[in-house]
Amino acid sequence: MSKTASKCEIKDISLAKLGKERIEWAAVDMPVLKLIQQRFEKEKPFKGLRVSVCAHVTTETANLALTLKAGGADCVLIASNPLSTQDDVAASLVHDHDMSVYAIKGEDIPTYHRHVNIALDHKPHLIIDDGSDLIATLLQERQDQVKDIMGSTEETTTGITRLESMDRDGALTFPAMCVNNAQTKHLFDNRYGTGQSTLDGIVRATNRLLAGRTVVVLGYGWCGKGAAMRARGMGSNVIVTEVNPIKAVEAVMDGFRVMPISEAAELGDVFITVTGNRHVIDGAHFAKMKDGAIVCNSGHFDLELNLEALEQLSVNKRESRNLVDEYTLKNGNKIHVLGQGRLVNLACAEGHPASVMDMSFANQALSLEYLVKNQGKLSKGLHTLPEEVDLEIATLKLKSMGVNIDKLSPEMIEYMNSWRTGT
Repeated sequence: MSKTASKCEIKDISLAKLGKERIEWAAVDMPVLKLIQQRFEKEKPFKGLRVSVCAHVTTETANLALTLKAGGADCVLIASNPLSTQDDVAASLVHDHDMSVYAIKGEDIPTYHRHVNIALDHKPHLIIDDGSDLIATLLQERQDQVKDIMGSTEETTTGITRLESMDRDGALTFPAMCVNNAQTKHLFDNRYGTGQSTLDGIVRATNRLLAGRTVVVLGYGWCGKGAAMRARGMGSNVIVTEVNPIKAVEAVMDGFRVMPISEAAELGDVFITVTGNRHVIDGAHFAKMKDGAIVCNSGHFDLELNLEALEQLSVNKRESRNLVDEYTLKNGNKIHVLGQGRLVNLACAEGHPASVMDMSFANQALSLEYLVKNQGKLSKGLHTLPEEVDLEIATLKLKSMGVNIDKLSPEMIEYMNSWRTGT
């Protein structure tokens, strides 16, 4: 039963104690965000500002929300995915930190859309989005509120693709920070975070050995590179599918087999979609899969898998394990879909490790601050956090890890900036 109050809809407030402990555990591995939080407590960059956050309600996101609150923000937090909420975390944010949270693991789609509108009812000055549902709803249904928006941030490849489309259409009439384009975000979050947490979700959901099995990774962007690398590290034979010839060449040169999904469908034991696109595994592909195939998505929306087509091919569907749906095809083969086709690393595990999200959420916090500091100076449309801020985050991360690096000497700097000196 959900607890409903004037400022929250969560599953069970009695889970707060466990949530508090887990939020604190994650904070230990988020030293960069902690340094930012300490500065925000003194400077209060968001004093008097309302912030609506649509994100995965996890221990790491909780620490971001607490950082914004330390900076004076009046926050509302909703889930960006119906299966990604950690109910104990939501309970702790409400009980221990008096935060407005609307997130319940397993909430249905109408509830999710209602929560999106609740977040916009907050009349935010700033928006943190994950997939751009908040922004899309704002632009299509809440045009009267657009004038009050100082800017937004987006941390997913899928969300940025949607923002680019809005920008091309002339619909994006305020600055939007592409957090995902920061190097300290996509190089680490997408590759190391998605790589580890995706395999974690598959193993937790199935308890199947990955060594010796054929894993098919659909898409070789940063998330696909991470999933392929980690699957190989666990002893899997990895096949990559791609539509981009440059990325396909890269996958081949990285030592992976590359082929179309129409061919890989017959070979795979485990399938991982990480494209951000629609129906990359379609009905014809499901029909070719071997008995016992495991299918999951670690891209963004569940529409990467055409589950409606799979339903039509099936004569029976049952939950064989928690968050594992077993489809029996007309030919008798069984296909196992993890986490209802939603993000497997969050539906079936706990998402990215805190040390990875430390950098991602440092980018989020500093992007919001950048929007506030540059209000009225930034053009409408898409922006990337300045390189010097990216480098600052990386420097702080290295310091927290006890790693020192070299510095350019004056002679080196002079050489790099001169065209006159050659061989």
